[in-house]
Amino acid sequence: MRKVIKTVTLSLFCLILPTANADENAIRQAMAKSMPAVKIDSVKPSEVKGLYEVTVGANIFYISDDGKYLLQGRLVDVAARTDLTEQKLSSKRIQAIEKIGQNNMIVFKPKIGKYTVSVFTDIDCGYCRKLHSEIDQYLSQGITVQYLFFPRAGKNSDSYNKAVSVWCADDRNAALTAAKKDQKVPAKTCDNPVDEHMQLGEDFDVKGTPMIVTEKGNIYPGYLPAKQLVEMLESEKASK
Repeated sequence: MRKVIKTVTLSLFCLILPTANADENAIRQAMAKSMPAVKIDSVKPSEVKGLYEVTVGANIFYISDDGKYLLQGRLVDVAARTDLTEQKLSSKRIQAIEKIGQNNMIVFKPKIGKYTVSVFTDIDCGYCRKLHSEIDQYLSQGITVQYLFFPRAGKNSDSYNKAVSVWCADDRNAALTAAKKDQKVPAKTCDNPVDEHMQLGEDFDVKGTPMIVTEKGNIYPGYLPAKQLVEMLESEKASK
C-alpha cells in the first residue's frame, strides 16, 4: 500500500510541475512580446490561485497565468491584515541597497552605531538641507546615515552636476556639507554612482526627497527629526 501511495504521489507531482513551468514560460513569453525592455528576475505563483508574482528589480507585479493581464498594486491578506506585497518589497529594498554597498554612498557614522538608514537626497532640496543641518543630532542618537543622490531635476541638471562634484571631491563628506549650505563646491567629474543611485530611486518609486529607507526596508518619505526617527526605528526592532 505504501508503495502504491508513493507511486501515485510521485505521478501527481510530475503532472503538476510541468503545468507550473508552462505557466511561467507563458508569462515570460507574453511579457517579452509586450515589454521587451523589461528584465524579469523571477516568476512564481502568488498567494492567489491563477495569479503569478513577477519580480523586476525592486518592483513586484502580478500577472494572470496566461500572461494576458497584469496588475500593479498591493496584495493584502484581509484576515491577517497584512500587506504581503510590502513585506516582499521591503526585502527587495534591503538587497538592492546592499548591492550598491557603503563604498558607493556618502556615509556619516556615529561613534557608537545603533541604527542605519539610507537617505535619498537632493542637494538643493529644502527639507534635505534641513535634515543634513541636524546631522549631529542623528549621529548623537547612534544613527548611521548613508546618502544616495536623487537630483529631482534629472540628469545633467544643476543639482545633478553638484552631486557629481561632491562625489569627486577629495573629502566627500565635507563637500556634501558645504553644498547643503549652498556653498560653492569646485566642479569636478570622475567615475561616480549618481546614475546608479537615481535608478535605484526610480525602482523604489521615490516621489520626493528626502526619502528614508530603514534597515528593515521600510520607507519614510520626507524629513523626520532625529528623536522621532529613533522612535520609529525602535518600534521596528520591537516588531521583529
